[in-house]
Amino acid sequence: MTDRAPQPVDRQLPTEESRDLLALVREIAQREIRPRAAEEEDSGRFPREVFTLLSEAGLLGLPYAGDFGGGDQPYEVYLQVLEELAAARLTVGLGVSVHSLACHGLAGYGTKEQQAEHLPAMLGGGLLGAYCLSEPAAGSDAASLVTKAVRDGDDWILTGTKAWITHGGVADFCTVLARTGVPGPKGITAFLVPGDAPGLTAAVPEKKMGMKGSPTAQLHFDGVRVPDARRIGEEGQGFTIALAALDAGRLGIAACAVGVAQAALDEALAYALDRKQFGHPIADFQGLRFMLADMATKIEAGRALYLSAARLRDAGKPFSRQAAMAKLFCTDAAMAVTTDAVQVLGGYGYTADFPVERLMREAKVLQIVEGTNQIQRMVIARHLAGPESR
Repeated sequence: MTDRAPQPVDRQLPTEESRDLLALVREIAQREIRPRAAEEEDSGRFPREVFTLLSEAGLLGLPYAGDFGGGDQPYEVYLQVLEELAAARLTVGLGVSVHSLACHGLAGYGTKEQQAEHLPAMLGGGLLGAYCLSEPAAGSDAASLVTKAVRDGDDWILTGTKAWITHGGVADFCTVLARTGVPGPKGITAFLVPGDAPGLTAAVPEKKMGMKGSPTAQLHFDGVRVPDARRIGEEGQGFTIALAALDAGRLGIAACAVGVAQAALDEALAYALDRKQFGHPIADFQGLRFMLADMATKIEAGRALYLSAARLRDAGKPFSRQAAMAKLFCTDAAMAVTTDAVQVLGGYGYTADFPVERLMREAKVLQIVEGTNQIQRMVIARHLAGPESR
């Protein structure tokens, strides 16, 4: 790793409060997260104490109402917090995004009684959430999920398997989408399930290319009993709830991708200024300078795109198309920037002595999670040209 500290991003923030918030996040990231990131990712250690710290600092519920322990922050600010956290360690930034995703259903569709009972602990009480939509045979085609919820008096009995669950096995609560009716999207309902519910077990975590410190595992529901009071929204409304959450979640992934790309650029630039060849810093050579310029341009464009979508959301305007665009562009940009960062460092970039090889491996997953980039293109095209006629 280079000795130079990353330069703070020159951010456009709406209030003095938000500027202070970003300064706090940057301080926590540099003091508590970044110094241990490489070692803990290499060992596969999940930093639960960091999430506890973030909860105590009020950073796990930023985009939600203060009435229930949230931070009352606009998405424009919340996403820039994610970017800072992801730049320090993607396991943390993406983990906060997933936690926010898991809170979205109850915050947006729960009853006042449900919100008052559960949200304070979810948003600021030290709990950590998981979002359970995907299944072994239902990934991009999430509406084909087969996990069942069968009514039994005042309860529901959940049976099935969820796959690719971030925080699988360590989450305190799960937002679970299960089939309660007809095939297709209209037969799906959402539930809030405690992480320690009897009958809920986690498989051995997946062995992944990157983000080794973030547990990703299948969750098995073997007759898990859930009171109807923990049903979120109406019966059959679950897929609508899921899509609304994913629109917001895709912006979270976009922000995390920009954070990863920014971290890679910081490392590449610092190395290029320090490394000398032929008697000059390699940053003096035009070919490399142009590469750095292209990397920086991709990052600025991605940041502008996700912030534009966030501001639409904050204004109460439709933002689904823009969220898909942001997720697509920012994650493709992160893959390109981290690959170029490895090239800038040459042989050193291919070693674990510098973080760019880890950032490159981590960038790849961002093109896949919360809707692959091929799915994002389908979403964008549907907004432009309507549904396919075939």
